[in-house]
Amino acid sequence: MSGGVVYKDLLPIPAEDPREVHGTTPTLTDEPTESHALAVEAAKNPELAGAAQMPHGEEVIDLGWNEPKEKVEAPLVGGLGNEDLWLLVRRFNKQMYHVKEIPNPPPGGLDLNIADEEEFSPDKLRSNIERLYMTIGLGLMGFGKHIMRLRSWRETRRTSWFCAAYFAAWFLDLLVPVLSLTAVALIAYPPIRPIMFPPAPIALVSAKTGGIQKPKSGTLGSHDSATGAPENHKGEAVEQEASNFVSGVASIALSSATGKHPQGEPPAGDDSSADAVPDPTSIAIGAADAKDKAAGGIPTKKHDKTKVPMETAMWSKMRPIMHGIADATDTWERFANALSPTPPFPQDRYRIRLAAVLAPIVFLSLFITSYMFMKGLTFGVGFGFFGDPIILPAARYLNREFPNWQKLLELRNTLLKGVPTNAQLTITLLRIGEANKAPLPPPPHIAEPPPDKPADISEEELRATGADYPLNATQEELDEAMTHDPTTAHETAGPDIDSAKNQKHGKKGTKILNFFKGTVKGGVETTIGADKVKAKVGDMHAKNRLGAVQKPDENLKSGPVEFKARYHGHKGHVYITTKATIPCVAFSTDSTIEKVGTEQREDLHPQWSIPIGEISEMRKVGGYGWKAKLVVGWAMGREVADGLEIVLKDKPRMPGEKTTKPGEPIKYKVTAVPLRDELFNRLVSMGGQKWECW
Repeated sequence: MSGGVVYKDLLPIPAEDPREVHGTTPTLTDEPTESHALAVEAAKNPELAGAAQMPHGEEVIDLGWNEPKEKVEAPLVGGLGNEDLWLLVRRFNKQMYHVKEIPNPPPGGLDLNIADEEEFSPDKLRSNIERLYMTIGLGLMGFGKHIMRLRSWRETRRTSWFCAAYFAAWFLDLLVPVLSLTAVALIAYPPIRPIMFPPAPIALVSAKTGGIQKPKSGTLGSHDSATGAPENHKGEAVEQEASNFVSGVASIALSSATGKHPQGEPPAGDDSSADAVPDPTSIAIGAADAKDKAAGGIPTKKHDKTKVPMETAMWSKMRPIMHGIADATDTWERFANALSPTPPFPQDRYRIRLAAVLAPIVFLSLFITSYMFMKGLTFGVGFGFFGDPIILPAARYLNREFPNWQKLLELRNTLLKGVPTNAQLTITLLRIGEANKAPLPPPPHIAEPPPDKPADISEEELRATGADYPLNATQEELDEAMTHDPTTAHETAGPDIDSAKNQKHGKKGTKILNFFKGTVKGGVETTIGADKVKAKVGDMHAKNRLGAVQKPDENLKSGPVEFKARYHGHKGHVYITTKATIPCVAFSTDSTIEKVGTEQREDLHPQWSIPIGEISEMRKVGGYGWKAKLVVGWAMGREVADGLEIVLKDKPRMPGEKTTKPGEPIKYKVTAVPLRDELFNRLVSMGGQKWECW
């Protein structure tokens, strides 16, 4: 070997070569999936080269980690803006909780599919509902507003062309051929899309009139959100909308469950005892729990025999519901990425495939009459309703002769084979950086609120077809609609909605809340101090909580090679080395890493070191339990750093490695990792594993 840190410097020296003991493990360059192959090809031979794809002499190059976005070189990946890249990474971080390696080739050629036995958690359900809003919800909202724009006749020329084409096709009995041909054109020829459906910010279009409106936030600060709220980074407004959408639904449901009835409240100014009690709805929303705390009039479990079975049935159905939401969202994302591919995925292959499937419909519709269509449709309905004596034996035969035949017919394995979800697209982009040893910088953090000023509007965001004015509005009307108005965001549909929406504590209620907040803050600080004592006497739970509550003035910057963390309560760094024959991740308590780093270091003595290829599972874990985290966030207003659990493959171990229980795989749990998501992203994208989401 040439000079530098090698594998033996990072691991206890084994009796045999670990590759001979463990067998070979796939690496990123072995291209085990299409995602790996595309990433390696884009890193070596990019058609559009970004900063992460440029050749460099360093082992691992820092492209702007912990730097303001203005100082990060653009684009990081060719063909994709940095804001679009960071949008994908932010949503990837919220979606990924737990991944496991799969031994077999993944369906569709892409890994990171959702496992059929995916674990359920309320936080994951919330994440999936947010994804549903950001993809399908906003997509349907935009489609509905395009329809209203056409129906309104405000853009006269465009609506006239649509109207003339429709009724001409109707008169000639060519309605189905024309509609299917239009669909083929929209799929196969992207330039026609903005001509037929010129873009406009969703928040600027009225769903009632199809004309212009003042955005719900009072200004047009973003282009793709429903409220038009200002944002520091592209897509942040949509993500905040999705979070508030879930919280809003929970708030309304909670208000209904607690019997909140504003019309029955005493008159304003009535100094009743209610003024001394905080609004239970507000407390519960702040804690995201305790929906039963104010339900004193509800019968107990002993009296209400439906309570336990209904709760059990509801919670049992949550996992399939969550899985169904995720599948629907994944399919929507695949169609979107097929119609508008992102490099390094092919730009034409999937669109042509979709158009080729629809093309025969254009031809057949010329010969199939409406009578034949209705006859076939009604026969299918009748066969589906009465055909069980034929359908069930056929299904049993297929299950016996062709196990999992349903999987083969899924869209992701047929029509959309090879088309990525946004998560699969994101991990491919992350792998591009890792293949070139240029890890992609994480989304920059901005502490300041976004300014209340209109966003810049270009023809890409707002345009019309032909000589029409956009939305049939003058420039003065557009400027008026986009100018900030602080009162618009508070407008509701009536006084009854105002009464139901407002949360009032009263002066005494506010004092009670502040008193409890101060008391809880003192209790939390006492508990943090007690954890230090417990950790010294060997309490593992206390050790795992040490350092999780970040100090306000603490420097959290780290990466892309060294990441601040704790292991068994001891301060140190998780660091990644690719200089060795086999890339490794290790943990060291050496304090000099902070200043000197890990490059060309032979004096480091890590507590443990793992070959990247030996990782079989990774799980994001909380620094505190979810209840304790909410208490810390509410009472102290401080961030809680979470942890990461790394599980090794179940293979013969190297000398010195032991498991706590026979048959258990070896696990390493690092805690208090400020850049936990960034560490997870590096580890999940730099190896040759084929992952599955759990």
